[in-house]
Amino acid sequence: MAQQEDCPFCQIARGEMDTELLLDEENLVAFEDLDPQAPVHVLIIPRDHVTSDTDLSPEILKQLIDATQTIAQQQGVAESGYATRINHGEDAGQMVDHLHVHVVGGRELGFP
Repeated sequence: MAQQEDCPFCQIARGEMDTELLLDEENLVAFEDLDPQAPVHVLIIPRDHVTSDTDLSPEILKQLIDATQTIAQQQGVAESGYATRINHGEDAGQMVDHLHVHVVGGRELGFP
């Protein structure tokens, strides 16, 4: 898969935006959400432009899951608790059409 020129997450993955990467791996990157909903709110994205979790290879899906654990440890919320979420589609609140995993913690979280 390739990246899209006008996708802001692809631009971050290419290093074209002034964004601090909290995780920088071959197939994915992580960075703080621009509109955090908790003290810790990190987004993990595949470097390639993927719009749906059904388009992910099992290898990349495993890397995303592993990255959530790494970010939770790095951000100090692994012990107290954190939530992970993938919003798919406009009705679910997806604002950027590039698959991303939210890692949210640092306060008590309700459901949903």
